[in-house]
Amino acid sequence: MATVYELAAFVLFALVTVGCSLGVVLVRDVWHSALLLGGALLSVAVHYVMLQAEFLAAMQILVYVGGVLILITFAVMLTRTEPDDTDTDTAEVSRT
Repeated sequence: MATVYELAAFVLFALVTVGCSLGVVLVRDVWHSALLLGGALLSVAVHYVMLQAEFLAAMQILVYVGGVLILITFAVMLTRTEPDDTDTDTAEVSRT
């Protein structure tokens, strides 16, 4: 009976991994793409736990999610620009 639950968990996290991976490629917003990358990396760590490779799961979380994803998040936050509001630049000033 435990194998049915293990298979269901594997299929669920496999779908999460594939869905997040497709979202990383298809989403236009860089911020959402970075969040989806985090979801994909965390679900890969769950696959490692299911394979009883806890050390690899811990390294996956510490190195990739903790290091690379945080670096990408800071890069996105520091390089994001505000959209220009051109309506206020060309508006006429009314004289009274």
